[in-house]
Amino acid sequence: MRVHFFCVFLFVLAACSKEAERVYTVDELIADEALLADVIGKCRHNSGELSNTLNCQTAAAADFRARLERM
Repeated sequence: MRVHFFCVFLFVLAACSKEAERVYTVDELIADEALLADVIGKCRHNSGELSNTLNCQTAAAADFRARLERM
């Protein structure tokens, strides 16, 4: 009975979990300027919640690298 309850609990917990957001690499963001602008825009629009996410940090690094390459 305990094993059955535990299995159901894990199934419900997994079903309620949020899907993971795709994390982009610096190279992907540099290659797609529209995607980079979109990610940076989202990060700046909601900086309180998103500033520490991997995509925002990667977008900042990609933006910095792209600016250095343009010099």
